[in-house]
Amino acid sequence: MVKKDNSIKIDKVLTKRVEQVLPNKTDLKRLMQKRKIRVYLGVDPTGRRLHLGHVIPLRKLQEFADLGHEAILVVGTGTVLAGDPSQRDSSRPKILEKETKENIKNWKKQVGNILDFSKVKIKYNGDWLLKLGLKEIINIASNISAARLFQRDMFQKRLEAGNVVWMHEVLYPILQGYDSVFMDVDLEIGGSDQVFNMLVGRELQQKMKKKEKFVLTCPMILGTDGKTMSKSSGNCIWIDDSPKEKFGKVMSISDKLIIPYLEVLTDLTSEKIKQYKDGLASGKLNPKDIKKELAFEIVKIYNSLVEAKKAQEEFEKVFEEKKLPSKIQEFAISGRINILDLLVKTKLTSSKSEAKRLVVQKGVRINEKIWDDWKTEVDIKKGMVINVGKRKFAKIK
Repeated sequence: MVKKDNSIKIDKVLTKRVEQVLPNKTDLKRLMQKRKIRVYLGVDPTGRRLHLGHVIPLRKLQEFADLGHEAILVVGTGTVLAGDPSQRDSSRPKILEKETKENIKNWKKQVGNILDFSKVKIKYNGDWLLKLGLKEIINIASNISAARLFQRDMFQKRLEAGNVVWMHEVLYPILQGYDSVFMDVDLEIGGSDQVFNMLVGRELQQKMKKKEKFVLTCPMILGTDGKTMSKSSGNCIWIDDSPKEKFGKVMSISDKLIIPYLEVLTDLTSEKIKQYKDGLASGKLNPKDIKKELAFEIVKIYNSLVEAKKAQEEFEKVFEEKKLPSKIQEFAISGRINILDLLVKTKLTSSKSEAKRLVVQKGVRINEKIWDDWKTEVDIKKGMVINVGKRKFAKIK
């Protein structure tokens, strides 16, 4: 039995970093005061790295665990084979089971500073979804109207644009929804883009288990370029980015993202955030100073206080004092080499196409001089410093 004097804590967990609770917050709170609930968050392993957008619902899951509820992180080893169509204008590339295993290899390490696995269980929905037979799939699907699935807003937009909607995409919310039935959950957590899928799970739970299921949505954040944070956009702040890289990426966001980031990614009080918001609006506070505190808080939470201090010192040294970083990776290269090959060999870019784009955009410097001709041959000299953008450096030894 959950203690009834937890009312204030329950209110906080159902309010902070929450967009909405369906069908309503009052009944969920009443249930949480009455007994321990089973709550889960599902994440499909579409990539090997998790970004700060994933952090928001992960932290929410931990909050429920800290209140004594049964918290489950479901890795979508089954659903990922269908591919979540949410917020997409085209079908996801198909992913093989072998790829999913590779993708989740380091997930537990990445979320080690976010989830306490003595309180949060990990389950893999491939363990039950991949065992379903045709008869069972038909039985599950018979509980959801086909019209409802096909009338999904994003599907209608695709069809209007002349794009294809594939049947496996239409089935995806049913597969995700069955997770709720199989685990017999009381609550599902997800990003605001997951409302449709989670409500299908609610309907399945009601029809197949005769049980209410609540849905809690967390806000989504924009990436460093102001668009929705996603790996396909290349605008992510990754959980496993180095502290220095995290700090620098946060400092690169636009000023309008400062308050939203403070609200959903830090533990600063609402009073403190309001103070910053008012100060920025009135012009009394410098956005750069607040952004620096934001970057510090993010590195502190997702790495450590020590790393946050080091990252800030390094940022101030390189970007404010205009000095070289304390540590620059060195490479043994000699002779004469095309600038694109140089950038790839020094690991400043992952491909020649990326290198070419950066050179053309005047984002490459060698010994502080801009190089903007991608056909250039570079005479390699010992001690030469190459840097891409503002944060990536390499040195010739």
